[in-house]
Amino acid sequence: MHAPHGMVVTSGPPRLFVLRMAIVFCAPMLVNGIALPFFPVWLDTLSMADWEIGLVLAVPMVVRVFTAPIAGMVADRIGDRASVLVWSGTMSLATAVALLFVENFWPVLVLYTLQGIAYAPYLPITDAIALSGVRRWKFDYSFMRFWGSLAFIASTMVGGWLSGVFGAAMVLPAMTVGFVATVFTAFIAPRIGRPRRPSPIAAIVVAPTVTTGRADVQLMLIGAALANASHGMFYAFSAILWGGQGYSGTEIGLLFSVGVAAEVLFFIVSARLRRYIGLWSMIALGCSAAVFRWIVFPLELGFAGYFALQCLHAFSFASIHVGVQGRLVERVVEDREASTQGLYYFYNGIFMALTTLLSGRLFESFGVDGFYAMSAVAALGLLLVVLARRVQPQSFALGGNTSEAS
Repeated sequence: MHAPHGMVVTSGPPRLFVLRMAIVFCAPMLVNGIALPFFPVWLDTLSMADWEIGLVLAVPMVVRVFTAPIAGMVADRIGDRASVLVWSGTMSLATAVALLFVENFWPVLVLYTLQGIAYAPYLPITDAIALSGVRRWKFDYSFMRFWGSLAFIASTMVGGWLSGVFGAAMVLPAMTVGFVATVFTAFIAPRIGRPRRPSPIAAIVVAPTVTTGRADVQLMLIGAALANASHGMFYAFSAILWGGQGYSGTEIGLLFSVGVAAEVLFFIVSARLRRYIGLWSMIALGCSAAVFRWIVFPLELGFAGYFALQCLHAFSFASIHVGVQGRLVERVVEDREASTQGLYYFYNGIFMALTTLLSGRLFESFGVDGFYAMSAVAALGLLLVVLARRVQPQSFALGGNTSEAS
C-alpha cells in the first residue's frame, strides 16, 4: 500500500525532533525580541506622529487576523506544514530587506503590512508541528517552547545593548538577521507529513461559530482577549516613553526581558499553583493584575518600580493564558478544540489591533495618562470573565460533568 502523495511515513518520530523544534522556536523569537520593544522606537525616529505609529503597528494586526488562518488552512492541506515555514520566512526576509530602503509613512505602512501577512503563520505553524509531536510521540511541549522564550530574552537584551551603541539604526538590520534565521530553521523543521487535525489558526476558517451556543465560553474568551488587548499601548509606546525618560537601551531591554522571564517562571510553576488556585481564579487574578498594572504605570516609578511592575506580566498574561487553556480542556470536546482556539486567536488579534490603533491617539493627546484607558479595557475583560463564571452550567461550577456534548 502506497502512502498518499506528500505523506511522510515514519515508524517513529523524525530524528532529533525535540532539538530541532527547540531551534525552530528560537528563530521567530529572535525577530520578536527586537521588533516588539524597538520597532516603534525606529518609527519614532522617522518623525511620525503618534497616531501614525499606532496605525503602522495596528494595520498588520488586523490584516493577519484574516490572512494567517488562510495560510494555516493551506499548511494543513499540503504535504507538510513545514513547507509553509520556508515560504513564510523567505517572504518575511524579503520585506525586511525592502524596509531598509524606505523611511516615509506610506511605504513603511505597506511593507510592514506585507511583512505581517508573510510572517503571521510562522509561529502558529511551529506550534502546530510541536503539538503534533506531543500527541503522536508524547514529547514535552513546554521544553521545546522554553528555548524560544530564552531566545526572546537574549534577543531583547542584545537589542538593548545594540540600541545603546547604534541607536534606532540597529533595529531593521537586527530584524533582518532574525528573518535570515527563520529561513534557515524552516529547512531543519521536522517533516511529519499531512496533519491529522487542523491547526487552531486554520480551524477558525472552517468553523468560526463553533462555541456560539455556549455563553460562558464566549464571554470567557472575549473577556480574556480584552485583558490581553489592554497591553496594546504598552507594546506600542512603552519603549518610546522609557527612552524619553532617559533610560538606556540596555535598561529598556532588561525591562522587557524581565516580563518574559516572569511569564516563563509562571508557566513552570503553574501546575503546582492549580492545586491551590482554580482556573477561574487564575483568569480573574490575571485580569485584575492588568487593571492594576495600567493604573500604576503612569506614576513616576523609577527603574526599580518599573522592574517590579513588569513582573506582573506573569499574571496579566501567563495566568490568563493558563486559566483559559485549562477551561477549554474542561469545557470543549476534543474535536472542536482547534476551532475554539482559532476563535480565541481571532478575538485576541482584533482587540489587540483596536487597542493599538487607539493607543496612538491616546498617547498623542494624553501621553502616559493614556494608560488609564487600557486599565478600563482590562476592567471590562474582568467583568466579562466574572459574568462567564456566573452563567456557566451549574454542574461545571461545582466541578462535575454535564450532559452537554456540544
